[in-house]
Amino acid sequence: MGRRFPLTTTPGISDAATRWLAGERWDEAAPRRASTVMLVRDGEGDGGPEVFMLRRVSGMDFAPSVVVFPGGGVDERDGELGLPWAGPSPAEWAERLGCSTAEAQMFVAAAIREVFEECGVLLAGPSASGPLASVDGPEWPEIRRSLIERRVSLADVLHDKGLVLRSDLVVAKAHWLTPVFEPRRYDTWFFAALMPPHQLADGETTEADHADWFVPSELLRAYAAGSALMLPPTVVCVEQIADARCAADVVVHSEALPLVMPQVVSGPEGAAIEVVEVRRDVSAGEVR
Repeated sequence: MGRRFPLTTTPGISDAATRWLAGERWDEAAPRRASTVMLVRDGEGDGGPEVFMLRRVSGMDFAPSVVVFPGGGVDERDGELGLPWAGPSPAEWAERLGCSTAEAQMFVAAAIREVFEECGVLLAGPSASGPLASVDGPEWPEIRRSLIERRVSLADVLHDKGLVLRSDLVVAKAHWLTPVFEPRRYDTWFFAALMPPHQLADGETTEADHADWFVPSELLRAYAAGSALMLPPTVVCVEQIADARCAADVVVHSEALPLVMPQVVSGPEGAAIEVVEVRRDVSAGEVR
């Protein structure tokens, strides 16, 4: 038996989960590829790492008022050939993630793009090593809006600014798949990255009404008290950050990267979301 989260602590999914548990069935939605990033830095003194997170606006169709890491769906253009790239190649990432080379490029590029769109932090620079791009110039807010509105692709921005995506600055931490009963499903890779010096995480996105650096232990206490809402994948990841001694200890590849798909179950304490690992046939794109 996997870890269980009572439905009462799992925001936004209790209705569909309860109906599914009661035996009602409907066509399963096709999962959409997505990437999310745990952006971390060292806190003051010996307080351990802090993580940048956003609270989604209450009117969102998916996960309203929930505290999340920056991230979002893959744009097919994240897989464009010729995307300026430095660090481990898409083929190397494919071996680590257990997917095709094209998918690996999209997941990593989406992580880089989303953290810039939602936080203003760009993990790209003029070369494969050394300082990253300075994004505080007057033209960068419009570039960011153009990406968000899909008027340009990440490749367009990097080519125009003479930059390369730095895939060496992100690591793979976890792989989660939204439960089958959800009307919106995401095949999500969780990455981690260190907050680069000389850039500012601002959280200026229309999808969030609050953004800040959080001390993981304090956020977990707020979650336990019911004053902060998080979904199970986020809770598990925040717990891992809380256990780390420093930010650098977070930004290391996880040795095991099983696909995790929660399911709804009944138990002596009521209905709950149980976290379980599933096998995936990568070549066929199937979950078993």
